Amino acid sequence: MSSSEQPTTGSERSAESADGASAGDGPRGRSVAVPMRIYKAVTVFSTLFAVFGVVGGFVVLDAATNRATADIEEISLPLALLGLGLIVGASAVYAFSTRFEAEEMRKPKERSDEGTGNG
Repeated sequence: MSSSEQPTTGSERSAESADGASAGDGPRGRSVAVPMRIYKAVTVFSTLFAVFGVVGGFVVLDAATNRATADIEEISLPLALLGLGLIVGASAVYAFSTRFEAEEMRKPKERSDEGTGNG
């Protein structure tokens, strides 16, 4: 950094990212635009996997703990960890699938004639 450059403060950096001035920052910086056909497939299958993964994880966790009535010594630790892993994995798949959006869903950045809709 040269002597003429001033270090940016945290509030200045957050203002830059709120404007979307930096590449990759802003509200759409982490989204991935895909064709509508791919968006539908990703949405359907990731939601399906997430639902079955969470429900299956709770079923496995329930079996590991004998419907939450087993003593601590009777709990099957590998089965319980498998159930928790299914729940966490399915949640992660769903969370990452929300990064995708169809190209048709994006608004043109140069159109500023639309209001924010906040009243």
